[in-house]
Amino acid sequence: QVQLVESGGGLVQAGGSLRLSCAASGTGFSINTMGWYRQAPGKQRELVARITNGGSTDYGNSVKGRFTISRDNAKSTVYLQMNSLKPEDTAVYYCNAGADVGRYALNYWGPGTQVTVSS
Repeated sequence: QVQLVESGGGLVQAGGSLRLSCAASGTGFSINTMGWYRQAPGKQRELVARITNGGSTDYGNSVKGRFTISRDNAKSTVYLQMNSLKPEDTAVYYCNAGADVGRYALNYWGPGTQVTVSS
């Protein structure tokens, strides 16, 4: 099994910055793509950013140029640097990881961390 633990959420004023972290732990796994999704009240969960274990990245249109995803493969950790935050970035942010566990390819989610941007 793989556990994902997120940290770094909180309350920030518009224009401010936050950095989210997500660490994967467990035994007998190999992490592939890691990413961040978010879900605001009354809305569907959407992609924020994702990164492959080779470093290729993909961003949601609304965060391009403001957010940066990175990862430390040695620590099985993914980071999301969020700059120029807007009130519409307010949501619960979920870490996601695809992992090979034995001969299975599985998908894992963290419990979520709240990000609130005040105007």
